[in-house]
This record gives sequence, structure tokens and C-alpha cells, in this order.
Amino acid sequence: MRSRTPEDLAGRCPRCFLPLLLCLCAELPSVPTRTELLVIRHHKETLKSTNTARMAALALPRCRIVSYGSPGQPFDASVLEDDGSTWLLFPDAQQVPGPEAPPPRRLIVLDGSWGQARRMVQRLPALRRLPGLKLPPPPPDSRRLRRPPHPDGMSTLEAMAGALAHLEGEDVARPLYELHERMIDRVLASRGRQAFPSCEEDGED
Repeated sequence: MRSRTPEDLAGRCPRCFLPLLLCLCAELPSVPTRTELLVIRHHKETLKSTNTARMAALALPRCRIVSYGSPGQPFDASVLEDDGSTWLLFPDAQQVPGPEAPPPRRLIVLDGSWGQARRMVQRLPALRRLPGLKLPPPPPDSRRLRRPPHPDGMSTLEAMAGALAHLEGEDVARPLYELHERMIDRVLASRGRQAFPSCEEDGED
């Protein structure tokens, strides 16, 4: 798979996983949020250089990632315990908060392919009990590192930006959208598909 990186991260930044000459770490924003973000990332996303949840966690102080589905490592469902102020960011969520509902203290985000995310919801009953936040589909001409399986698909970083725009305003979301665009530029440059100023091409993902 093109976006999978070597386990030893040879020639790559150990934080952003981009080639060293294209590292984004010095340009990462720090975006304070009122909302706590918990990303449940499918283990097959861990070594993908196109994994945008990794970039989101570097930019959002109140975001953390937990792994799901790692062989031999049972998922600790206690992280899903809800005090009544947790929502799930998922387009097929069964419950949708009403317009008068107070904003959540915490938002759970599923990170993986569409099929992987659906299976997480099917296999983790606690997720199905949560109110769900649904976002409008992105513009059809949105730039992509991966082709979504349906028109509503978007990257995890895009979805988190959209959720924060809804919950906390566009000023909070704007740096994340800009980060998403910069990440696309760097990944395409690393593949030799887009020139990047002052940087040499450094192979494929």
C-alpha cells in the first residue's frame, strides 16, 4: 500500500511521518478547544502516512488517539464510558441531538476506512448508545489523498474540523482546514506528483 511507511520510519519524521525534507512539525498550529476529542483509530491506519488523525492530534492539545483492533490487544472499552456529555461523530449515528441540546464535553471520532468505522460501531455497543453528530457532505471538488467510497466521505482531519466549526465556530476550525491542505501538498510532493519549493523529491509513500 502506497501510504504505508516502514516500521523503522527510515528517512521520515517520527512525529508527522512525512519525509524529513517535507516535515510539517515546525508549521503545526496549536488549536485550543473547549471540546475534548477522542480518536479511535483502526490499527491498520497506524503506519499510513496519509493518516490525517495523526496530524490532528499533533495540532489539538485536547485530542488523544487510542488504537482499535490490534492483534492480541483487546480494546479497552472503558475509554467509552459516558457521563452524559459525549457525542459520536458518525454519519450513520442512530441518535441525533436536538437543536436545544447543550454541546458535548467530549467528541468521539472513528478513524479508519468506511467499512472499518462501521464495524467499530457494530462491535462496540457503547458507541451505538451515544448521540451522533452528522456533518453536511464536503464540496464535490474537495482535494483528496484517498478516494472516498461515497459522496459524504471525508478525511478524519476534515471531519474533526467540520465538527469543531459546528460546535465552536469557524475560527477554531480554520487552522485545521489549512493544515489539511498543507498535508495534501506535502504528501503529493513526496510522491513526485507536485513540486514543493526548496524541497527535493523523496520517493513514494
